[in-house]
Amino acid sequence: MKAFTENMRLALGTFSAHKLRSTLTVLGVVIGTTCVIAIGSILTGMNRRVVDELQSFGTDNIFINKFAPGIQIGRRNRAERMRKPISVEDYEAVKAACTACRQVTLSLTVPTMDNARYKNEEFNNVGFYGVLPNWPEVMNQPVAQGRFFTEAENLHRNDVVVIAEDVRKTFFLNQEALGKRIWVNGHEFEVIGVLEKKRVQSIGNDSSNDRDIFAPYETFHKVYPATKEHFVVAQAMPGMISQAMDQARTALRRSRKVPFNEPDSFGMATADSIIEQFHQITGAIALVMVVVSSIGLLVGGVGVMNIMLVSVTERTREIGVRKAIGARRRDIILQFLLEACTLTGAGGVLGIFLGLLISILIQVLLPKLPSAVPLWAVAAGFAVSVSVGLFFGMWPAVKAARLDPVVALRYE
Repeated sequence: MKAFTENMRLALGTFSAHKLRSTLTVLGVVIGTTCVIAIGSILTGMNRRVVDELQSFGTDNIFINKFAPGIQIGRRNRAERMRKPISVEDYEAVKAACTACRQVTLSLTVPTMDNARYKNEEFNNVGFYGVLPNWPEVMNQPVAQGRFFTEAENLHRNDVVVIAEDVRKTFFLNQEALGKRIWVNGHEFEVIGVLEKKRVQSIGNDSSNDRDIFAPYETFHKVYPATKEHFVVAQAMPGMISQAMDQARTALRRSRKVPFNEPDSFGMATADSIIEQFHQITGAIALVMVVVSSIGLLVGGVGVMNIMLVSVTERTREIGVRKAIGARRRDIILQFLLEACTLTGAGGVLGIFLGLLISILIQVLLPKLPSAVPLWAVAAGFAVSVSVGLFFGMWPAVKAARLDPVVALRYE
């Protein structure tokens, strides 16, 4: 322990004597470690946000659409582009056949940008949907004020809507929203309810679920009779999501007349499957991050090896003196390895600090972009930086240990 402390003191003394040289040497290590911390914090924050958001809709829900819900990677083939939209008949088939489902719901939308208006106030890029009365139960979207519409209001095509929190704040911040009449895409509706604010917000501003407006399904169909873009959500019984997916898939294939030897002409996903897909994407990004960081660490490692070789040359007489008074080879190796590891470790600590600073700045300046520094990234950043010093400092250390003490003492 005493030898270790002495070698550490010698290493710090060497760095203080060559501050600029030491700083430039570890610059690559600093950059590599900073990249690991900064990108790792963004990926971790995004992972947490996506997981929380998807799970807020219910972990037992099965999402059914013309295309597989989730993140689209690459272009769809011709067969996928030619798929028919999910129909009401498909919904009825799933509802009738899925005995493992607690309930099934349906929504309808138009592929356009929607806007809402109240008096002279406008709110653009809202989400306008026609849904069934059981939508808030299935999608875990409770009503905070008023109520959701009833089956009778749906069947009678009443012109009523339930709005999300951001719509309420825009139009009715200091007044009662219930009973007011708003215009959505040029059609007038009465507000009968306000949804509870989502505990988890979407990453993008325009994709936030707090911008949604819901009308009864039949009312929406009355306003847009030609719209066919349906979206079905089946809520499985607890612990029966696999059986529910099998039953729903069989019902859909029969309803859409898919031949037994052809793939599904529809998409199905659960919160877990979408989360897994997102993890695969972030995993690929993390791999790229590791490659980029490795380049910085490699450059830093080469710099460390070079400066340590210079240090061995400069301190040849010192090495000769230490050997002459009894220092063993392993003592010399330990001294130079400790210097290299201390050098790169200091660079790693600086990189960690800069990465943490970047993460904090992201949280302050870009609150919609989640950022959370994972402990593994901090530990990995420091461990890798020290390992770089250990690896690239080995050759200079061995070279120093192999010096002949007589030759070293005569070195000028």
